[in-house]
Amino acid sequence: ATWQLQHGPFDEDTFAKLPSTHWTLLVQAVDHYLPAAATFLEQFNFIPRWRIDDLMMSVASDGGGVGPHFDHYDVFLIQTSGERQWEVGGKYHEYAALKENLPVKILSEFKAEESWRVKPGDILYVPPGVGHNGIAVGDNCITCSVGFRAPSHSEILREYTDCLGEQLNEALRYQDPNLTTQSNTGEITQETLDTIQNILRSYIEDKQSISDWFGRYATTPKYTPMDDADTQNQYTMEQLRSHLANRGLVIRNESSRFAYHTQNQQHTLFVDGEIIDCEENTHDLIQTLCSKILISEQDFNVTEDNLNILLMLLQQGALYLRAS
Repeated sequence: ATWQLQHGPFDEDTFAKLPSTHWTLLVQAVDHYLPAAATFLEQFNFIPRWRIDDLMMSVASDGGGVGPHFDHYDVFLIQTSGERQWEVGGKYHEYAALKENLPVKILSEFKAEESWRVKPGDILYVPPGVGHNGIAVGDNCITCSVGFRAPSHSEILREYTDCLGEQLNEALRYQDPNLTTQSNTGEITQETLDTIQNILRSYIEDKQSISDWFGRYATTPKYTPMDDADTQNQYTMEQLRSHLANRGLVIRNESSRFAYHTQNQQHTLFVDGEIIDCEENTHDLIQTLCSKILISEQDFNVTEDNLNILLMLLQQGALYLRAS
């Protein structure tokens, strides 16, 4: 088969020139732009929200697909329209043989062990590393793919150390006040390595630093949020109070990420890669913001501190207002 890859954005002329069969369109992060798609992801709340990456949708004509491949993370494949033939088989790793000179990663050796023809409403779960191949059967084949975040150990180490490095004072240096004379000055002694290991250990055992870093890391948006110049930063406290009193809803921006961590009965709120300073009496609002997409006046205590948090997040674009 001959494979060709094109990146969007596309216009109507692009689709008009497509062949009648054997093509597929992939749209990433649909939940960032469609409220209905963001609501759909709530079906997966049995998994920590920070683990969910995004909702990708594929639209395919008869015979369309992306070829046999594997992912490094869990994936749920939900058929919403039309039919697709799924083939699953084999466990692969990063050194798996791929077809050469292709713009996409397609397994060169794939043998199906199981196969299903899925219809609207059917869900297929594929564990990490398992090869799978989906081929549209007929037209109007639409599949939702819920991917999960599974950061590599390399990424965790690099991201954490980069974050720490930016905060540390240059005056903090290696020291060896008990240094003794060596028979060979070219030797790196075990005492030196112990000192280095203790420096590293002091940072990986600092749970507060790990919590602050990971909360920011886990909520950093994957894609740049779409700015709305007409509404962003225009909210006032009076507008917020009136909106809530009139049964209006506060909505989490579909492209924003929220999470919190509790330590010593103190909640820390993370939104879009930032730590949000919160008073102790705002715990009910923090939990509500991290568990619900639509928030009404009945979902939290309408206190001055809670309203201040909502207003700040509204002005930052992480929330917006909508009539009920």
